[in-house]
Amino acid sequence: MIESSKEEENKRVVTTTEKPEDTWKISNILRPLKLEDYVWQESIKKHLSVSIASSKIRWEAMEHILFYWPPGLGKTTISNIIATEMEVSLRSTSWPAIDKQSDLVSILSNLEEGDVLFIDEIHRLRPQVEEILYTAMEDFEIDIMVGSWTGAQSVKLPLKPFTLVGATTRLSALSSPLRDRFGNVLKLDFYSNEDIWLIIHNNTKKLELDLNEATLKNIAKKSRWTPRISNRLLKIVRDYHTIWKKVSDIKVLEEIFKDIWIDNLWLDYLDRKYLETIYNKFNSGPVGLNTLASAIWEEESTLEDVVEPYLLQIGFIERTSRWRKISWAGINHITKN
Repeated sequence: MIESSKEEENKRVVTTTEKPEDTWKISNILRPLKLEDYVWQESIKKHLSVSIASSKIRWEAMEHILFYWPPGLGKTTISNIIATEMEVSLRSTSWPAIDKQSDLVSILSNLEEGDVLFIDEIHRLRPQVEEILYTAMEDFEIDIMVGSWTGAQSVKLPLKPFTLVGATTRLSALSSPLRDRFGNVLKLDFYSNEDIWLIIHNNTKKLELDLNEATLKNIAKKSRWTPRISNRLLKIVRDYHTIWKKVSDIKVLEEIFKDIWIDNLWLDYLDRKYLETIYNKFNSGPVGLNTLASAIWEEESTLEDVVEPYLLQIGFIERTSRWRKISWAGINHITKN
C-alpha cells in the first residue's frame, strides 16, 4: 500500500477496516457470544438458529455459509457466534495467509469434526487455491499431487466434516463454481439507527460507561449504520469522557466529532477528499476509478469497499463499472460545509 494511504487510514476514525488493537480485549468484550444477543436482521437470525439446531440434532456440520455486503456489519462476529452455538472451534484466516495451495491444505487437514473455518475476503483467493475448496466443501476430501513429472499421482486426502463461512464485499467477484458450493448465501444489510442505538446502549453497560439518551442517539447517527464504526466511536467518546466528564453536552460532543474529522453528515477525511477530488480535479466527473485512486493516492479496493458504499447510500455519487461522478447533493454538501 502507498505510504500516504496508511497515514490517511490512521486518520480515518469511521473506517470499517479493523486494526490489530481493535481485535484485542475491548472488542472481544463488545462482541455478543450468543445468537439471541446479536442485534441483527431477524429473518437471517431465525434461519441460522434453525440451521444450528437441526445440525446439532443430526450431529452434522452446518451447511457452508457465504456472507456478503460492505465490511463492518458483523460477519466475523456472527462466525464466532456460530462456532459457539455449535460448540466447536473457530479457525479464522483471510486470503493473504492462504497464498499457496499448501497453506490451505495445512489449515483444512488440521480441522476437527464440525469446526468452523472463517475465510475473510474469500473472493481474493487465487484460482489455484480456490480449486482446493471444491472437493473439500462437497466431499470433505482434497486431491493432492504426489511426485513430479510423469510419475506424479493424484491422492485423495480425507477431511473431517467442517463448515466454511466465507465473507466477501464483492459477490460478483466470486467464481460460480465456488459460490454454488455454499448452502447458504446471505446478504447483510446496513443496520437501522434504532439497531445501532441498541448496540451502543448494550455496550455502554459492558464498558461501565454512563451516557445519557441524547449522547447515545448522537453517536448512533454518526455510525453510518455500521456496528464496527459505532463501537469505535463509543470507545473514543469513552476516552474523552474519562478526561473531561462533559460529553453529555451536545456542543462538547460535536467538538469531539469535529476533532476527529466527522462533519454534520458523518463524512470523514477520506470521504471528503474523494468528493473534493472529483469536484475540483475532474469537473465533477465522470472519472475512471483507476484515475481517481491515483489522484487520491489510495487503493481502488479501498475506495470501492470502504468509501463508496456509504456515499452511494446517501446519494452523493453515481457509479458504473467504468466511471464515478459526484451528484448535485454531493456538490452542494462539499461547497457549503
